[in-house]
Amino acid sequence: MGVTDAIVDMMNQRMAETIPAAHRMGVKIVEARRGFAATSVPLEGNGNHFGVIYAGVQFTVAEILGGVIALTSFDAGKYFPLVKNVDIKFVGMATSDLRAEATMAEEAIARVAAEAESRGKADYTLDAVVTDANGQVVATTHGLYQLRAHGN
Repeated sequence: MGVTDAIVDMMNQRMAETIPAAHRMGVKIVEARRGFAATSVPLEGNGNHFGVIYAGVQFTVAEILGGVIALTSFDAGKYFPLVKNVDIKFVGMATSDLRAEATMAEEAIARVAAEAESRGKADYTLDAVVTDANGQVVATTHGLYQLRAHGN
């Protein structure tokens, strides 16, 4: 098991403890590194009355990326992430397992880190893409998150 695998395993265990609803859905962090995160969620157990993955599950698999990227890109001992707003656009039928991905550029990481250091908090945005098992986009999100110093 590589260092990245160990980090992903630890993050999944922590998510099970801190966000039990996402854990019950089967949301898993599959990749996590500075400026990048990917999550997945199974179709099984997450369908709705007409055979597609429930909208709230699609939202969750994308929304959680804002926290994962924060934890791998900033000092988790000093800061924690929180979500302020997420808009989702459903663009296809989610009829299989899903994968969500988001990226944060190094310039944005540097800006957020500097602002959080000086103000104790900093807002950041993330755009995520949710794809099905065939790589087809089923949803996109635009999220506003905040990195906040512990005790702030």
